[in-house]
Amino acid sequence: MTDDQPRFRRILLKLSGEALMGEASFGIDPKVLKTVAGEIHGVHELGVAVAVVIGGGNIFRGLNASAYQLTRVPADQMGMLATVINALALGEALNQRGSETRVMTAIDMNKIAEPYIRGRAITHLNRGRIVLLAAGTGNPYFSTDTAAALRAMEVDAEVLLKATKVDGVYASDPQKDPTSKPFFKLTYQEVLEQNLQVMDMTAVALAMGHNVPIIVFNLRKRGNIRKVVLGKKVGTLISGGR
Repeated sequence: MTDDQPRFRRILLKLSGEALMGEASFGIDPKVLKTVAGEIHGVHELGVAVAVVIGGGNIFRGLNASAYQLTRVPADQMGMLATVINALALGEALNQRGSETRVMTAIDMNKIAEPYIRGRAITHLNRGRIVLLAAGTGNPYFSTDTAAALRAMEVDAEVLLKATKVDGVYASDPQKDPTSKPFFKLTYQEVLEQNLQVMDMTAVALAMGHNVPIIVFNLRKRGNIRKVVLGKKVGTLISGGR
């Protein structure tokens, strides 16, 4: 494998909504949006098929329902709609870079985006389009992490890339414990047994059941998506064995 030969040919990238807001407390930072789009576009140019599941926490989080005196179901539905806004924004930023994209949603809204259909999503990937998968699973009570694991299996992704703001999975919060170091490798079982807060436990269990490896890495470090795809030692690998 040469230095610019991808290790993976089809990836599912999970982005949080917060990844798009930069240092702001709300919304989408245009500079961050362009930077993230540039990173994804660069990986796509290597010949990698890219599907993206994006969260909506920069706009609305369903888990904050109580603060708004909302019940969980409509709050989660509002969160799903927030992911659509993010997907449309990222899609436009990618289009401006020269990538061809398709936004697909788990909730039917045909005048805005395509409905998610597994076969159609795979066709788009096979034709060289970046597929942005919005609205989670389309169901309340399920996180976008769970949606990412589900979609990774459905579109036959070789790996689930979980983009975060830290360098991998830690035993304790590195912001509270400066001595904490990221793990290089973990098994699914270790993540579940130790209740490591890397992603939703349902998502980890889904990935384990179908042996989809997860790589957790720091999105804020430029070039990290490319490094992960090229097989460099970046972040934490979660898989079935050591």
